[in-house]
Amino acid sequence: MPKAAPIPAELQPDPAHYGVDLEAAFAAIVALRATAPADAFTASALGTEREGSGIIITEDGLILTIGYLITEAEEIWITTADGQTLPGHALAFDAESGFGLVQPLGRLRARPIELGHSTDVEVGQGAIFASAGGRRMAIETRVVGCQEFAGYWEYLIDNALFTAPAHPFWGGGALISRDAKLLGIGSLSLQQDDQHGSRLDMNMVVPIDLLRPILEDLTRLGQVNRPPQPWLGIYAMEDEERVVIGGVAEGGPADAAGLRQGDEVLAVEGETVDSLAGLWRSLRGHGPAGARVVLSVQRDQRRMSVAIATVDRRGLLKKPRLH
Repeated sequence: MPKAAPIPAELQPDPAHYGVDLEAAFAAIVALRATAPADAFTASALGTEREGSGIIITEDGLILTIGYLITEAEEIWITTADGQTLPGHALAFDAESGFGLVQPLGRLRARPIELGHSTDVEVGQGAIFASAGGRRMAIETRVVGCQEFAGYWEYLIDNALFTAPAHPFWGGGALISRDAKLLGIGSLSLQQDDQHGSRLDMNMVVPIDLLRPILEDLTRLGQVNRPPQPWLGIYAMEDEERVVIGGVAEGGPADAAGLRQGDEVLAVEGETVDSLAGLWRSLRGHGPAGARVVLSVQRDQRRMSVAIATVDRRGLLKKPRLH
């Protein structure tokens, strides 16, 4: 497998400008390679071969990553910065935050990184975004936003971090503070127009403070001990204060209820919807998974009401095999 091209030298962090051991932080970042079965529920959207990064966060080698890398994975391989390779187990996945945990099936030589506090992050402050591969795969970046983020796949978090310039290998990468603490996990690459009309490439990072209240549940139960969120099985997008369905998950609740690509979502249980965040928030406000909700949608020139029995998406996912 060809190696990824390194970050240009002029964009890499200079250790001389930091009063901490950056190399120790980089050594905590590992490469992950995961394989999901062809009949996995997420295979059509995420593929069966997935690669990214993860970060060692505990003394016993627990690895934090972005959950989509390991969802339904039947095989995971971990490679450390010093070349150690060993298998791992998909220990946990939390769809609400987006975090995933991998338990190495063996002893890692690398040391964990210390967790920072993402709530202390201020817009404009400098940071480092790093993927597996050491300093050559790290980029000096800056926090350009800290705000709510709504994803088209029924995802909503508060206080997501946005950084620029963007790292080209963002999946599961580490956002590291200038004092070498972990601030968040890389999730996406986005583009946005800045105030001058130029396109700004940025990364969306899941803030580390979302992990603290759920880490014990994830390590002990493999999921968070709370009622599961309702899931419709739609992929939606915003279009000038309109929310339009871009697709439906085959076999999901929305598919079974007859929703189609191109349907505009007008309201949930009579509550008007004009944004992705509003749609997901309204949906969650009407009960946990299993709740029945009525969506008002417009198809062509016809307005109609569609009743949908929501489900827990976890029930559709294959459980990882224990090695």
